[in-house]
Amino acid sequence: MFTLHISHQVNDYDTWKAAFDTFDEVRRDNGVLAYRIARGEPGGNHLHIDLDFGTRDQARAFSAVLEGIWRSPRAAALLAGDRTAEIRDLAEQHTLV
Repeated sequence: MFTLHISHQVNDYDTWKAAFDTFDEVRRDNGVLAYRIARGEPGGNHLHIDLDFGTRDQARAFSAVLEGIWRSPRAAALLAGDRTAEIRDLAEQHTLV
């Protein structure tokens, strides 16, 4: 499994999340199998988003889609500061419970 790990700051989580949810179909149509959103601190606006893909090529292609989204005026109003996205290859996973 390959994960596109995204990190960025948002101005307001609830407003950002509402916009994020409008892209469900885009994610599905581009091979996203699952996603996770983590906040840097409770109630915080620094986010870490993991999008899971079956192949590296799908993750790479979606990275280009994401760059286009980030360049939009709508994103400029929602995002603050630097943002990063990197593809990670799951090397190992264990369930302990």
